[in-house]
Amino acid sequence: MANAALERQVREGLQFNHYGSRTGTPGFMTPAPPSPQLRPKLSPFLSHHIPSITTSSPDGISYRPSPLGDNTLTAFPFGNRDIPGFYVVIPAGGAGTRLWPLSREGHPKFLLDLTLKGRSLIQATWDRLLPLTSAARTTIVAGPAHVKSIREQLPDLLPNNIFCEPGPKESMAAIGLAAAILARRDPDAVIGSFAADHMISGDDAFLSAVAEAVEVARNDYLVTIGIAPSHPSTGFGYIRLGDKLGIKQAPNARLVSSFKEKPDARTAAQYIGTGAYRWNAGMFVTKATVLLDLLRQYKPDLADGLERIADVWDDEVLRESVLSEVWPGLEKIAIDNAVAEPAAAEGKVAVVPATFGWDDVGDFSSLADLLPAEANQPRILGDSHLVLTEQVAGGIVVPGSGRLIACLGVDDLVIVDMPDTLLVTTRARSQEVKRLVKKARDAGWKQLL
Repeated sequence: MANAALERQVREGLQFNHYGSRTGTPGFMTPAPPSPQLRPKLSPFLSHHIPSITTSSPDGISYRPSPLGDNTLTAFPFGNRDIPGFYVVIPAGGAGTRLWPLSREGHPKFLLDLTLKGRSLIQATWDRLLPLTSAARTTIVAGPAHVKSIREQLPDLLPNNIFCEPGPKESMAAIGLAAAILARRDPDAVIGSFAADHMISGDDAFLSAVAEAVEVARNDYLVTIGIAPSHPSTGFGYIRLGDKLGIKQAPNARLVSSFKEKPDARTAAQYIGTGAYRWNAGMFVTKATVLLDLLRQYKPDLADGLERIADVWDDEVLRESVLSEVWPGLEKIAIDNAVAEPAAAEGKVAVVPATFGWDDVGDFSSLADLLPAEANQPRILGDSHLVLTEQVAGGIVVPGSGRLIACLGVDDLVIVDMPDTLLVTTRARSQEVKRLVKKARDAGWKQLL
């Protein structure tokens, strides 16, 4: 009964929406709001202890393939469905520069509650995946600046399951490090890598697709999950579907014919018209040993460096010594370029087409689409009492400073009012905000980044 009450409180966001001050975070501080009119419960910042949500499951819970495509099954009800030997890896990196000044280097978007439901993006990722695994098999790769905040937001995260990388080296080094460590803990481990800062709707379809991907991974494939494109996006990479694999426990799985880089608008429209393409969301499921074998084949120097680090990981003294020696020299490369693309050319990569809603919350325009609003009214991330509009259509307003924001006769604007910075742009140009971040850095405003 207590657990049910706690989960109900979490869903309703009763405990977590306090607007507090964050201190001790490099490069960023959110002072207490100056205006008494600010509703404290409506803030994207979670700077306090979050009660834990634990989900345990008995062994032997069965799972079925996902209800997708021409192999539609009745979706099984929510509940515990632990997959033995499945380990979750959550890379938590990046500063989310297109969401500046809401997202900062010291407090990036994965630590923010961008839906005002009381859980940050990384907490929502943890909650979503826990039914398939456990806290003991959920790991996070993060930089030193974010370890403390992650531990505060995820009190159930085991201390030895957060892998601190000395500096950003793109996704291959982060996921490869986790794979090398987990392969030593469990040589049969199947790992699934899921970004900390993506939003997903339709958790049941998501978990079903992951369970199907695990079945394919047990057949020694590197498996990705393909998102059904909702529009001809030029901001995502694409996956071209190949032949069906014919795996009984994964009836929707196909080979990956090829990966495509971010296309122009005309090419993206052509991709969607064929029905043979899916968005590449960067979700990968595979045996840890299979990933390491692919890395040895395609990037032997990177594989060697990660293996050296993993060999001494459990000895803190040796770990720091080897990290300082090896990490700076590791190649900075994405997992797609390092192993997925060359492996796909050799028929070693599979895809599970999925039907759940997905967004990488890449800019303020995409964030606006995720927030509720009345027809033609601007979306508001925060307290709507602090925003007055007259003849204003569309756009997004973030009243983060506590001041009143008044808008007259302007459409589709992005207004982000923080205590130390004000950003004004349009939704159409929100992808370019990172250019302002570079200019601010060059102009000496690093303390605001």
